[in-house]
Amino acid sequence: MTGTVSDPDALRQRALAALLAARERTSLLTTCVEEPELTAQHSPLMSPLVWDLAHIGNQEELWLLRAVAGRDAMRPEIDGLYDAFEHPRSERPSLPLLAPAEARGYAAEVRGRALDVLESTPFRGSPLTDAGFAFGMIAQHEQQHDETMLITHQLRSGPTALTAPDPEPAPRFSGLSEVLVPGGPFTMGTSTEPWALDNERPAHHRLVPPFFIDTTPVTNAEYQRFIADGGYTDPRWWTPAGWDMVRGNGLSAPLFWRREGGQWLRRHFGTVEAVPPDEPVLHVSWYEADAYARWAGRRLPSEEEWEKSARHDPASDRSMRYPWGDADPTPERANLGQRHLRPAPAGSYPAGESPLGVRQLIGDVWEWTSSDFLPYPGFSAFPYREYSDVFFGGDYKVLRGGAFSVDEVACRGTFRNWDHPVRRQIFSGFRTARDAEPKETA
Repeated sequence: MTGTVSDPDALRQRALAALLAARERTSLLTTCVEEPELTAQHSPLMSPLVWDLAHIGNQEELWLLRAVAGRDAMRPEIDGLYDAFEHPRSERPSLPLLAPAEARGYAAEVRGRALDVLESTPFRGSPLTDAGFAFGMIAQHEQQHDETMLITHQLRSGPTALTAPDPEPAPRFSGLSEVLVPGGPFTMGTSTEPWALDNERPAHHRLVPPFFIDTTPVTNAEYQRFIADGGYTDPRWWTPAGWDMVRGNGLSAPLFWRREGGQWLRRHFGTVEAVPPDEPVLHVSWYEADAYARWAGRRLPSEEEWEKSARHDPASDRSMRYPWGDADPTPERANLGQRHLRPAPAGSYPAGESPLGVRQLIGDVWEWTSSDFLPYPGFSAFPYREYSDVFFGGDYKVLRGGAFSVDEVACRGTFRNWDHPVRRQIFSGFRTARDAEPKETA
């Protein structure tokens, strides 16, 4: 689907496919374990899986049945239980939540009614229904919670519950380690992508000086050199808050890593494996990414630098939807949608590289940027303040590009994610950048 598709039938089919794909994934993530695993809280950072399941149904009811179709509430008494702002994750296990069977039944009943609404709703006449926005928003919401549930699966102890084929083996990348992105203006954000969320809007011009950016994300092998050089014991590389995090928590490696028998091992969805050297590093906080960049004599790219690398085509002087152009993602272009349960080796997906030759900007790992999460000029909250507005200006750093855990409906060149700089349970990695010297751009 291009960013300017206006055919109602095509959009309706796109919305149907997105909703069905999200529900198929939700079902997989909530039927692969027994009921005690659904109701347990596997980490205070995460909700019980059964909360996410019913919350998905409740949000779908609120927006598609009540807001779009104007129907009465099905279960008004549960709205507060599944309001993410009313109850922090640490409190949710103590709430009178719907049991797994009841939560499944509720979500299924909502979905049946929502599909009827989809068939009868004209995709015009209000901002909520124009181009099927509400349906796209709900598909994205469910996929975002599917990613959250996948994080919970990684955090849970016990045997493997999920399986998926590994990415196709790729030759070790032997291209340039960095790419020069020419300076100049480019269009950041979007005003035309039909299902773009409020924090991606509006399109606006940014002037970015020339810079170099890594061709691929930083790998496990590269990050191990930082560890071996005393990276976690040298305060020179850390911000004061980052150093406090390292010392206060006794950190010495990415989350889920441990040293044993002279090698680095990691726990990965219920199994223990040797850390793959060529994969992008995963489960590092912003502080760790920033420290590595300092140690390497580089820095994290800003959000606008990342987006220019991912969207700007110097030949046509325009911003594209994705690094490869305007066409939707395919398995040959990006590692998305939980097709695999790990990143592909660095340098994979040559069909998905940018016009300048930068690879894996979409999929594989979320990439930390140096930027705080702030609104774009002309930002307007829609359809509710709690999606973006309440998070601006706080202790949040922007991540870009999606990961193997992200579905394509919730991933594009303009999509913005954000989290606290201490977070490590998310599927986060990074690449580094540096300023270009005048002699390098002459």
